[in-house]
Amino acid sequence: GGFAWLDEQVRQLTHHDLLVSLLFFGILYVAADLLSTPFAVYDTFVIEEKYGFNKTTPRLFVIDKLKGYMLTFLIGGGLLTLFILFYQYMGPYFWVYAWAGYTFFMILMQLFYSDLIVPLFNKQTPLEDGELKQAIEELCRTTAFPLKEVYVIDGSKRSSKANAYFTGLGVKKRIVLYDTLIQQLSVPEIVAVLGHEIGHYKRKHTLKHIIFSVVQNGITLYLLSVFLNYPVFVRALGVNQPALHMGMVIFAVLYSPVSMAVGVCFNILSRRHEYEADAFVKQHGMARHLVSALKKLSRHNYSNLTPHPAYVFFYYSHPPLLQRIRALND
Repeated sequence: GGFAWLDEQVRQLTHHDLLVSLLFFGILYVAADLLSTPFAVYDTFVIEEKYGFNKTTPRLFVIDKLKGYMLTFLIGGGLLTLFILFYQYMGPYFWVYAWAGYTFFMILMQLFYSDLIVPLFNKQTPLEDGELKQAIEELCRTTAFPLKEVYVIDGSKRSSKANAYFTGLGVKKRIVLYDTLIQQLSVPEIVAVLGHEIGHYKRKHTLKHIIFSVVQNGITLYLLSVFLNYPVFVRALGVNQPALHMGMVIFAVLYSPVSMAVGVCFNILSRRHEYEADAFVKQHGMARHLVSALKKLSRHNYSNLTPHPAYVFFYYSHPPLLQRIRALND
């Protein structure tokens, strides 16, 4: 098969196990990305352009691609190297070390993503003094939310779609507003959207999502360690020399139905958390403004108001707009 052929080609370049695995996955990544790029181009410059969303220039698209490659090879390659070294030197419990290492990496990303990764793609500036900043500071006081930083990100250079998100842990907490959100919503509506994000923090949703991911990763790595003890699955692909990277590929294929089921469970949890964050907004008397904001954002983004319930169950991380409005108005 194709995987066996690629394995043979890589082994003609080097016999070092670590380099073989890194080259194997690197080539797979580049090949998959090259195959998906035409679809990304069509999505950005045809579909998004048709409906007035696209602000990305061809030059920016290419630069983003190159930066994405750089981050993938540096961060992804570094994590993969550590995983392979754990496998080679830490014995049957290598998965525990890999689990601990990846958990540490997740926490680092939560702390420093906005400082290290976001600036590579977007410009972040502190929110200027004025009515909006005063309203946000008042919201933080009334909700006892310890916020020090509110930033505006230049999302408009890629898309007209609006967004806001909460990032960081501990003293690194910050709220980030897209400039498009400030352009499209009134001050009370923006404050209501931020109230929703604060609701996630108050209900400890970020912590719960981290715990969910940590447990999921631990179980997955354990199952991978068990699977790698049975090289017969790798030989079924026609590979003469079983290797870690081939075992990982076969495991990923066989594990995909389980991964989909886990994704459905996560979406169920995420939708529940969205309702809880909306309820927090309602408790603080901002339901009317959040409803107004959701309607505007839905109209600007051409959101599907009546998605099929089955599609929502499997793929939606947020409840459909009409259900959220109904819950806010009850």
